[in-house]
Amino acid sequence: MKLQKAIDKARMKQPTAVSRKPVKAIKPRPVVKPEENGKPPVYKDSATVSLNEALIQKNRCVCLSPDAPELDFYKVLRTQILQRSEEKGWNTIMVTSTRPDEGKTVTSINLALTFAKAYGQTVLLVDCDLRQQKVHTYLGLNSDKGIADYLLNDRPLKDLILWPKVEKLTLISGGDTIIESAELLGSQRMKNLVAEMKSRYSDRYVIFDSPPLLSGADALTFSQLVDAVILVVEEGKTPLKEIEKAVDLIPKEKFMGFVLNKANISKKGYYNYYYRGDEK
Repeated sequence: MKLQKAIDKARMKQPTAVSRKPVKAIKPRPVVKPEENGKPPVYKDSATVSLNEALIQKNRCVCLSPDAPELDFYKVLRTQILQRSEEKGWNTIMVTSTRPDEGKTVTSINLALTFAKAYGQTVLLVDCDLRQQKVHTYLGLNSDKGIADYLLNDRPLKDLILWPKVEKLTLISGGDTIIESAELLGSQRMKNLVAEMKSRYSDRYVIFDSPPLLSGADALTFSQLVDAVILVVEEGKTPLKEIEKAVDLIPKEKFMGFVLNKANISKKGYYNYYYRGDEK
């Protein structure tokens, strides 16, 4: 009940991505032919990697499976994000949490997988939690290069992008751990990179798995560069004061809402199943 009160309080500032308002119909984006766009995704320019399906399931990256019961929840979340982002021309989404291990990485991965299933768009998932990158490890991928290689070593962006053999999905994750990462995430080079990612493909959403808000200046710095911010909170664990503090740190005009993770949700009728989105 206390957690719900905190969420309701934050809703007064900005609608949440898990609100109970009826979902509006979205006009599908037209399929852009390569010759019309001029900048189609070219998978041959990206390193092709293979996903570890057993590890993916173990790590609760469930949205790769078409019959996963959790998929419907992520589709609703995707629809709500699309509604709000298309109204404002947003396509760069930052996923964060208050503290580590509340589910932001698994939420980022599942959301990216769900976006890749959508009609007429592509998605790039970028691991910006430079202190403990997890996207590639959760997916069972071998990757020794990440966004820090672009920022520090001038590696071309195309050398960092991986294609995990999932149509319309590419990702960046891997490389060395960076302790003093706030300066990198707030650098002019990072600003230019986010701007380039935002504008390169007209049909692309970019999802950033970002550091926790209360664990340092990284997320606060990076939030200035993106269009919108989603906050993942864990039911029964995330303290109310930390939720309120985190919400206050997010630029008001960019706060898209909450994702309530590890929640026991039971619905009647067609959606009568139990959902628990776990992250280790």
